[in-house]
Amino acid sequence: MAKISASMVSELRGKTGAGMMDCKKALSEVDGDIDKAIDILRKKGLSAAAKKAGRAAAEGLIVSAGTGACGVLVEVNAETDFVAKNDGFVSFANGVAETALKDAPADMDALLASPFPGTGRTVAEEQTHQIATIGENINVRRFGRFELAAGQVVSYVHGVKIGVMVELATDKGGDDKVAALGRLLAMHVAAANPQYLNREAVPAEVVEKEKEIMRAKAKDSGKPDNIIEKIIIGQINKFFGEICLLEQAYVIDPDLKVGKVVEALAKELGGEITLTRYERFQLGEGVEKRSDDFAAEVAAMTK
Repeated sequence: MAKISASMVSELRGKTGAGMMDCKKALSEVDGDIDKAIDILRKKGLSAAAKKAGRAAAEGLIVSAGTGACGVLVEVNAETDFVAKNDGFVSFANGVAETALKDAPADMDALLASPFPGTGRTVAEEQTHQIATIGENINVRRFGRFELAAGQVVSYVHGVKIGVMVELATDKGGDDKVAALGRLLAMHVAAANPQYLNREAVPAEVVEKEKEIMRAKAKDSGKPDNIIEKIIIGQINKFFGEICLLEQAYVIDPDLKVGKVVEALAKELGGEITLTRYERFQLGEGVEKRSDDFAAEVAAMTK
């Protein structure tokens, strides 16, 4: 029986994205034949995938699709950033985005039930197939889809870990300057991470809680109530400027507010442009990450 070396395991993992132990086991079953080991990994069934489906998946990709007045943003998770670079995983993530764009699913259940391109399987079934093939838990976590009658939806993905989509409603939707501004606005959102579109979108309880904190701090300074209320007005405006996209200082020109930048282009083009909504995904936010020591795993495999 051929000795299964670390380099053989590494080669198989590079071709399939499967876990190291799965690769070693497959190679052992076929006496080190790489091609046969690939077949074994691809033939793994639902039971193998089910065992992996409960494992934490906080790495992966954020991808976008679409042009013009329709666009989507999708997050697909895996357990390791190694698998996130696997061609099969990347193809799967892009296929999910294409499906979300084409089929306009109402929610995640509808997306998972949609047909996955070129396979005869649903997105959920293809996800299970990828889990069995790659050897890690894979999860289509969330998606956003914007579509409007007149305007542009513009996406920007920073690396693979932050994705943004902005919607600009306008009768100048075909203008290249609108698309260019949309991309810059999406880059702004990626960097500045606003919590709300405008101050009207901020829940009243959030505003009141912030005012209470400001009022308590001001009272500690010994200032009279009438002065405190004036101070709060200024501070709450600053608060809105920090958390509301349209009131944030534009990262490309901090002397301007985002809302004013949009207004300036509308005036230049002689039309109406409204930044109506945005979506921002950060890879793995809110997901517990696995704490495996990859170096220790490799060392164990070479023994």
